Amino acid sequence: MTAKPANRPLSPEQLGHFAAELDALRARTAATLGQRDADYIRAIVAAVRYTGLAGRTLLFVGAIGGAFLPLLLWPACIAGTLLLALSKILENMELGHNVMHGQYDWMRDPHLDGKTYEWDIAGTGDNWRKTHNYQHHTWTNVRGMDDDVGYGLLRLFPEQRWKPFYLLQPAIAVIFAILFEWGVAIQDLRLGRWFAGKVNNATMREQFRPVGRKMAHQVVKDYVLFPLLAGPFFLPVLLGNIVANVLRNLWTYTIIFCGHFTADAETFAKASVAGESRGQWYLRQLRGSSNLAGGRLLNLLSGNLSHQIEHHFYPDLPANRYAAMAVEVREICSRYGQHYNTGSLPRQFGQVIWRILRHAFPSRPAEPLSAAASVASPLTGAQSSSA
Repeated sequence: MTAKPANRPLSPEQLGHFAAELDALRARTAATLGQRDADYIRAIVAAVRYTGLAGRTLLFVGAIGGAFLPLLLWPACIAGTLLLALSKILENMELGHNVMHGQYDWMRDPHLDGKTYEWDIAGTGDNWRKTHNYQHHTWTNVRGMDDDVGYGLLRLFPEQRWKPFYLLQPAIAVIFAILFEWGVAIQDLRLGRWFAGKVNNATMREQFRPVGRKMAHQVVKDYVLFPLLAGPFFLPVLLGNIVANVLRNLWTYTIIFCGHFTADAETFAKASVAGESRGQWYLRQLRGSSNLAGGRLLNLLSGNLSHQIEHHFYPDLPANRYAAMAVEVREICSRYGQHYNTGSLPRQFGQVIWRILRHAFPSRPAEPLSAAASVASPLTGAQSSSA
């Protein structure tokens, strides 16, 4: 892998100016929020509803009509599955994820309340708000504090201690991608602690209760209720729902992994966040995040997580603003000599695959380029994981 451009060391004064410019951009953008943003998210709500309705209708038409007109079966079911997958992707990425960050709380719409929104996946909104909104966004890529670093299953950075178990991770990564919503659902349960006897059965039952209810709701809705509405022609509807959920899981996994685990992404030691200034926090978000270049369609389908850097800088601002903000963010980073990690989806995901394969085997953390570079870094303990 080619070495990334070096980040210019910043003095405490420069870090203060860096943070002030990024804070000012946030304030200017927040001051302009209004009807245009409200219309946008309501259009997303409508798109989720009507693509989902169209998808389910076509699945029924294909399942029932195909029994009498076989030529209708596969075209209708394939189109219905794709539309249902699109609905689920939009709901997961552009609607649910962003609403639960509180991006639209200013609208005072109870259906778009970030504290109560419940999305269409196996995981509960409450657990996501804890593991993602708080733990991940507060301690981004801090080893031992951000559970998203490998999700307890994968070794993606050389700083993670190698175990023989990781030899299986190329296969585990594929299974995890297919079942991604279920991995998200159980993330906060920390089942490893239960298996190790550090959490007793009574405590685990209590923690699992809301998770189990949400899992049961999703299973009944997608794999029992809707298929049964097709009567004896239930099988194509069942298969369509399974495939739609898997497509959503694969897409979500791809976008999230591209946002955090490319070759240029860095992890950080716990010591690096002790006494962390606002400017250092921005640098950690920048160095632990990766953008995707692809245009408006990619922005929409990724929930604007194609602008992962901007999302980590401003998680509570409407994501439809990130593309415009990115122009200024990139210019600020350039002036302060900081690498702005972006690339095409194939390029970034190729780097993710490389990490999964490379770090399944023993490897050592990269050595700093020089003592001066290490001392000058405002992120004590930060290490580039491009090895």
